[in-house]
Amino acid sequence: MQIKKKNKQNLQITSESTTIEWKPSLSQINEIINTISAFSNAEGGRILIGVSNTGKIAGVQIGQDTIENLTNSISQHTDPKIPPRITTKKIKDKEIIIIDVKESSDHLVLAFGRPYKRVGRSTIRMSKDEYERLILEKHKEKLRFDKQICEESKLKDIDWDFVKKEFVPLYERVSKRRIVSSPQSLLGSLECIKDNKPTNAGILLFGKRPQRFFINSYIALARYRDNIVGTERLDYREFDGNLFKQIDECEGYIKEHIAIMSKQHPFKVQRDDIPEYGLFSIRELVTNAACHRDYENQHTKIMIKIFNDRIEFYNPGSLPNHITPKNITEKQFSRNPIIAKALAKVGYIEEFGEGWDKIIEEHKRHVLKPKRPRIKADPISTLVVIFSVKDKFQNEEIKKLELNERQKKILEFVREQGKITNRDHRKLFPEISDRTALNDLKDMVRKRILTREGKTKSAVYRIPK
Repeated sequence: MQIKKKNKQNLQITSESTTIEWKPSLSQINEIINTISAFSNAEGGRILIGVSNTGKIAGVQIGQDTIENLTNSISQHTDPKIPPRITTKKIKDKEIIIIDVKESSDHLVLAFGRPYKRVGRSTIRMSKDEYERLILEKHKEKLRFDKQICEESKLKDIDWDFVKKEFVPLYERVSKRRIVSSPQSLLGSLECIKDNKPTNAGILLFGKRPQRFFINSYIALARYRDNIVGTERLDYREFDGNLFKQIDECEGYIKEHIAIMSKQHPFKVQRDDIPEYGLFSIRELVTNAACHRDYENQHTKIMIKIFNDRIEFYNPGSLPNHITPKNITEKQFSRNPIIAKALAKVGYIEEFGEGWDKIIEEHKRHVLKPKRPRIKADPISTLVVIFSVKDKFQNEEIKKLELNERQKKILEFVREQGKITNRDHRKLFPEISDRTALNDLKDMVRKRILTREGKTKSAVYRIPK
């Protein structure tokens, strides 16, 4: 309480604040009711009537019907109706009225049909956008995209063969229990079927052709030769179908096209395989993109760009207001909780939001210590970047190979241009003979720094993938 007793007749009045308001008289009834709205829409508060703007006890005249009339006026002009807790106190022979206001559960209390909020010691009218945001927050469970029925779909649009032959066996294996309910009942328990119709989550997870209903619900992937978009594109793929298929096929493609380096340790016969990216990170980021994207945004799709030194994951939908790239490990969220729950049931995603922590841990444990993954968010999308250790590994290995200065420049040239020919080599070093130039390149092929394509004179040399 912010009123402290000194004795039965003497109370100390604390200053006005976000939770305390002074009013000199009941003539300001409209302002009093506005403040009740503001307190209800925040953490609650207390209004002291009979206290001047300077904190002086002025007192009010309290007649037989004063409290009843005040109670009725508050109830009549607040929506939902506020049943106020009103008490009176006598201070130095002067009476004041105390109205205690509780915080409302949804922060949507109106005064005279308008919402108010508390800013410091002031009561101000809430903006239309802010009030609409609070309404959406209140009804977000009902309005969640993945929970809504996919109106144009029917049960026959579910791929029941996939559910029976792939999803159910996987569910049983992960959960270590037998599923005795029917496939339709199982999908109903996962909120993928409602009122005998598929939900949006049901179509995305189990639909025969989800893209028929959500045209851009697929993953687009481009692979580039170098480190910028303007360089030669090596490949472009689109992964569609249900989310399980998209995740599996996209993850498989990425893992097929990243470098796996081998490292020999002293006194060991076997060599260690070192992937240029964390394999858990790849799967988790592909799955996160499919799980958490904004499917209501029908204008774009998930985009993955593979460069020579990094992979970029672009996801439609920004981070929620309370989450930033800095606190994402502390505050987990799911834009599509039904999709997330279904994926978690079969081990596709971390159910308790530990995925990002594990990505960071994997990067810390990587033997070549890659750069920490980055997250960037703007109002419409989120970007996650993971970095390769291929160059770091190659530089480490090259130090052991004792390359001459010409060979070091050759390697720099190939990294910049993507390839080198005998003619390119001669232009770099016009003073050397054909035999010396050829020996430089042959030696780099022998040491597995470069690969050769074609016959000797017309050969093209590249860095191995």
